[in-house]
Amino acid sequence: MLKKLNVKYPIAKKIPHKLEIHDDVRIDNYFWMKDRDNHEVIDYLKAENDYCDQQMSHTKEFQKELFQEMKARIKEDDSSVPYKYNGYWYITKFEKGKDYPIYTRKKDTLENPEELLFDGNEMAKGQSYFKIVGISISSDNKLVSYGIDLTGRRQYTIHIKNLETNEILKDNIENTTGSSSWANDNQTIFYTKKDQVTLRAYQIFKHKLGATKDSLVFEEDDATFGVTVYKTKSRKYIIIACYSTLTNEYHILNADNPDGKFQLFQERIRGVEYSISHYKDYFFILTNKDKSTNFKLMKTSINNTFIDNWEEVIPHRKNVLIENIDIFKEYLVISERNNGLNKIRIKRWDNHEDYHLPFDNETYTCYTTTNIEFDTDVLRYGYNALTTPASIIEYDMKTKSKKVLKEQEILGGKFQKENYVSERLWAKAEDGTKIPISIVYKKGIKKNGKNPLLQYSYGSYGSTVDPYFSTIRLSLLDRGFIYAIAHVRGGEYLGRKWYEDGKLLNKKNTFSDFLACSIELIKQRYTSSKHLYAMGGSAGGLLIGAIINEAPELYNGVIAAVPFVDVVTTMLDDSIPLTTGEYDEWGNPNDKLYYDYMKSYSPYDNVDAKNYPNMLVTSGLHDSQVQYWEPSKWVAKLRDMKTDSNALYLRTNMEAGHGGASGRFESLKEDAEEFAFLLHLEGIKT
Repeated sequence: MLKKLNVKYPIAKKIPHKLEIHDDVRIDNYFWMKDRDNHEVIDYLKAENDYCDQQMSHTKEFQKELFQEMKARIKEDDSSVPYKYNGYWYITKFEKGKDYPIYTRKKDTLENPEELLFDGNEMAKGQSYFKIVGISISSDNKLVSYGIDLTGRRQYTIHIKNLETNEILKDNIENTTGSSSWANDNQTIFYTKKDQVTLRAYQIFKHKLGATKDSLVFEEDDATFGVTVYKTKSRKYIIIACYSTLTNEYHILNADNPDGKFQLFQERIRGVEYSISHYKDYFFILTNKDKSTNFKLMKTSINNTFIDNWEEVIPHRKNVLIENIDIFKEYLVISERNNGLNKIRIKRWDNHEDYHLPFDNETYTCYTTTNIEFDTDVLRYGYNALTTPASIIEYDMKTKSKKVLKEQEILGGKFQKENYVSERLWAKAEDGTKIPISIVYKKGIKKNGKNPLLQYSYGSYGSTVDPYFSTIRLSLLDRGFIYAIAHVRGGEYLGRKWYEDGKLLNKKNTFSDFLACSIELIKQRYTSSKHLYAMGGSAGGLLIGAIINEAPELYNGVIAAVPFVDVVTTMLDDSIPLTTGEYDEWGNPNDKLYYDYMKSYSPYDNVDAKNYPNMLVTSGLHDSQVQYWEPSKWVAKLRDMKTDSNALYLRTNMEAGHGGASGRFESLKEDAEEFAFLLHLEGIKT
């Protein structure tokens, strides 16, 4: 039981605001919280933070203990596995006691002297938030472009550095996505601009070194689409990618001719998704064309790219999802998913060999990693499992030999993977569909209904939460918690149809699947409603909001991180970042059919006068994906309407955005607070 101090929680004032569409009226008493320039809004957020501090004050020492424990497992003086690109080995390092990465490189061999590219620790000095992205090296290895964000709102300024003199050039480009691509002339970069209001990536510009004005080369007029620009692995083409949830379109330019005109690869056809990779005289195309729900692989000549010229290479298969491809000079590597499990398939271009790498359990994650070099027989892939720390493995596709390049070190001497057990269970949903659950716990736990269990999920955008190893999670497992990942519809764990069955007018399947998993875990006596907890973030926070409206009695506590909970109002406001691009995920509520369906599950609109579980809700003031006012309004409404005396805390990071704190270890403090919240609900104080 969480100890609560006798301190009055903040009460937000009500200013009724009428929202009307489709002859339906909603009254939003907390609509005023959208005005971040209103000092009353900031005062309210600070008051909620103070209340959270007061109520959690008795856990402060425990939080410090958890933070130190989590940090102590992590190797502070660590470095990435070096990868080679265009004659240089690139390395990312962390040094003890420092929060940010250091980027270096070595020419030709790893024995040569190290060149410093960036020291994130020096660059972050004096900043409350710092992030560097999009590091891109010119073809002659003399210049580097990169993006910097100092607010957490994902609005990056692109800078260019001369690697011979270490001089930062005056070419500063604001309000971008942070990434850029060099043409082969070493004088030109292409980059993406964002809309100042909605933050939609919608324009591609060309910048010449030293120029004061850049050239607009492409603008996306459809507000449901975003754009990006990148260079192919072959280094032969600059590609503009236009994307929406359901549709893609590409434009291509020879990287040797930056002043040329981009050519349309294949115009967009609603519902046709495709991606392209260049190899010799062909483009290889991963697509759902011809109702290929799980995608198929096709190819076309570089001179005839329109859809009528596409030829099938790997056909569509009902039970195998093709997720990605990696192209090498002699090999094609296909990342597949079958029955929820990752597969890596290796196929020679001459068709002499075609096989899968072997993996031997049901709760693992594998993926191809940094494979930038084209002319090599070596494939790098990552592997980890719920009970097995991450490894980076180098596999020689010619000799079929493998070498472990790096294994994640778990410091402290206490971790032994043999002391933990993982399983995969299946729950039955309302419509009879079987829902997989990945579970991990410490050996020796008894199925007696008394174990605390944290159930996690996301369940949107086709994003799959694979069974992965976590050093942070050990702080729960070692204190008797079971951890379960519910692979609900809306993700892509069981293929593309699994995603389609959890979006738009099927969205409620995501919520009922999660509840079915909770019920199954209780039925199998892993836990009980007195000891069951749920957690999700962003769209996963929507899931949490929906399930506690539907069945609050199933859970003793929940954590909703940056939750998307005011679905109808947000999806009706096309000035908010991401809204227009989300219509194919959630529906457009300007259409009454989607409005009514959204309203029926939107957590904010369905808060009721009833008992809710203990709750910790987190938010970021500068969040560009889930605006801070969604969790704030939700908490205010819950405070006003709920009939219980359970804990309800709102924690707003006043300096960060959607991803939380920016430092390497700062985020562990947020994890420590969340875990202390859960552990104290179980009466676990050390």
